[in-house]
Amino acid sequence: MQPSERYRIAIIGLGYVGLPLARLFLEKGHTVIGVDTDPSKIKQLQLMQPYLSDLTRKELKEMFAGGQFQVGVSYEAIADADSIILCVPTPTNEAAMPDLSYVLEAMRQAVPYLRPGHLLVLESSTYPGTTEEELKPFIEKRGFRVGFDVFLAYSPERIDPGQKRGALQSIPKVVGGVTAACTQYAARIYGKVFDEVVTVTNARTAEMTKLVENCQRFVNISFMNDLVKLCEAMEINIWEVIKAARTKPYGFTPYYPGPGVGGHCIPVDPMYLLWKAKQFNITLPFIELSHQVNEEMPGYVMDRTAKSLHPLPLDQSSIMVIGVTYKKDVNDLRESMALKVLELLMKQGAQLSFYDPYVTELRIAGTALARTPLTTRNVKRKDCLLILTDHSSIRYDELAKHAKLIVDTRNATESVKDKSNIVLL
Repeated sequence: MQPSERYRIAIIGLGYVGLPLARLFLEKGHTVIGVDTDPSKIKQLQLMQPYLSDLTRKELKEMFAGGQFQVGVSYEAIADADSIILCVPTPTNEAAMPDLSYVLEAMRQAVPYLRPGHLLVLESSTYPGTTEEELKPFIEKRGFRVGFDVFLAYSPERIDPGQKRGALQSIPKVVGGVTAACTQYAARIYGKVFDEVVTVTNARTAEMTKLVENCQRFVNISFMNDLVKLCEAMEINIWEVIKAARTKPYGFTPYYPGPGVGGHCIPVDPMYLLWKAKQFNITLPFIELSHQVNEEMPGYVMDRTAKSLHPLPLDQSSIMVIGVTYKKDVNDLRESMALKVLELLMKQGAQLSFYDPYVTELRIAGTALARTPLTTRNVKRKDCLLILTDHSSIRYDELAKHAKLIVDTRNATESVKDKSNIVLL
């Protein structure tokens, strides 16, 4: 196949990673075969109903407009693809151990349709060795030689939800194959849509690259969350400290505290690396301590809220939580620490409500909560507004005018002049 030719790309998993990737390939003129085992997602796509906050109905229509995008629950169509890209979830289980069930099931479904010449790429975050140890045997059992008949690689997703259109293609794409030929093939495919492709020695290196990126953020954010407690005790504004420190023109990267690290990667990926390290009898104390700090943050937020409300006890307080997604300007609730804060407050008997522009309903500890409109009347009636996610569309200056008390875990109220009713984390 010549580099000038168009490719047929099968993307398995049309969620936060797979759908934006599909859109990028379509925009560059390639054909995309989208597969997802969730029938509701397929139906929403066919009806042009977006389920990701980063995609509008108009943009979905554009994806289908050229007739180059087909979606379904069946894997059969992937036989006609040049490349098969797995973008399925890789969560942890209740014991914080890797759960590869989605990846392994996707492989079981895909293997019958593999043919010579296929490139198969895993993009899901995982521990180093997954591609070669778990995926390669599927291919070999089919009778294919990896690197000769079927090509296998890993390329970590670098989706940044909430960012502007066009940002994805400008993010360098890391690629590592099981063999040099696999790397070359994968780099050629991705080179069609990404501005820069970075090749590494092998798939294990690419897998480790992803974990290092997220572990660095995990450790540093957890460190800031730890410092919050000391700064509270010493009556120091941690946000002012970070703002001052970032004026240093070298050697300092700002990380910010909050109610705990959430999302599909940062709190999960370190657990994958920790699990793998234990197989080599190696401890990673920075990750272990960071995980401990992260798990403690919802409790700390609850305690700060209770302290700020004193002498009014939590079980007599009405609290409206502002923002429940794991980060600003997205509708993603995965691993959101806001949900843990809500659950803790509910167990203490607080009268809870929430507002989030991207979420209409929550279920907390078996109780359904419908979104409460963010009206002046509702704000005035609450004893406390607890900001857990700092969505850009919210007018925090207006909230401050009418709220009795605001507990701000994100410094969303930084520009508010009168902070007499605001408590910063």
